[in-house]
Amino acid sequence: MKIFRPLIVMLLLAACSLPRGAAISNEVLKEQNAENPQIAVYPVTRALLPRFASWPYTGSGIRSDGWLRGSGRTGEPHIKPFDRVDLIIWDSEDNSLITPTGAKLVELRNLRVNQSGHIYVPYLGEQRIADKTADAARRQLESRMIEIVPSAQVQLTVLPGTASAVSLVGGVNAPGTVALPDGGFTVLGLIAQGGGPQAGLRNPRVRLIRGGHTYATSLQRLYDNPSLDTTLVGGDKVMLFADDRYFRALGASGTEQLIYFEKEHISALDAMSLIGGLEDTRANPKGVLILRHYSPRAVRADGVKGPQNVRTVFTIDLTRADGLFSAEKFAIHPQDTVLVTESPVTNARTIFSLVGSAVGVGNQLSN
Repeated sequence: MKIFRPLIVMLLLAACSLPRGAAISNEVLKEQNAENPQIAVYPVTRALLPRFASWPYTGSGIRSDGWLRGSGRTGEPHIKPFDRVDLIIWDSEDNSLITPTGAKLVELRNLRVNQSGHIYVPYLGEQRIADKTADAARRQLESRMIEIVPSAQVQLTVLPGTASAVSLVGGVNAPGTVALPDGGFTVLGLIAQGGGPQAGLRNPRVRLIRGGHTYATSLQRLYDNPSLDTTLVGGDKVMLFADDRYFRALGASGTEQLIYFEKEHISALDAMSLIGGLEDTRANPKGVLILRHYSPRAVRADGVKGPQNVRTVFTIDLTRADGLFSAEKFAIHPQDTVLVTESPVTNARTIFSLVGSAVGVGNQLSN
């Protein structure tokens, strides 16, 4: 038996560096030290949740709370430059100044509203009608025409141009340009007119481009909160696209891969379900780590209004009620890494197994 003691010692030493599927919690967190901290570490608890919620949002993409709330115009639409106007002028006089002989009306089709908002009307000259409703413009032209033709009546129809239309760019079954039918035309109304979102679009998100600015939110959020169904204005561009936000799952979990957001908000507890839970024989339920990278501008020395390091680790203990309830309220950000660390007991079991095997072999040889 003495012959095998060196072998047993060698096995013990080798076991210390056995291959593992995940790091042990203490190995990851050892970079937090008072002299030269490489990371900031915070436990996810009820007391600290309000602090975390006030810290900046991280990850790529546009946060949904940047969405326009109920903005836009209401009421009847106004004439814009580059719209086109059809005029029909009626005159019941036998010797009319404006109508052909024997006719009671004259038609002026496809009059273009120029960049300054004017149209040219014979006998009236340049008339500014931009920023007026169709009815206000009709009454203006009729009052001017009556000064020349007392019995004149004017009929006006507006054909919206690009400044009075919105574009449904993609992500729907029938994309295209849509003229604003009235002042209350909203994002959901436009999507419905485009035939709804394309089948298979993951957690459809809505992007609105207006005046050089881009806003985004989830389609489900608009369904759930009608007050967010923004009124459209001319020139708006709207598109639907698949939610491309994701987090990484690593370690002793049911899966190791990129997990895409299937809904607007994902909590740490949701993430546990999406990664297939923790592996019973390997995972450390006290050592679930959320790794997040903050902007240097977010760092605060006191750790109150921001983390103390750009590299921040949040620790979750799933064996405690506070840890479980707090995990339900802790939001996962895009590009977070959810690391389920390995239990130290796993290595201990492996070591005992190796020692036991060595002793068994030694006993057999001794016999």
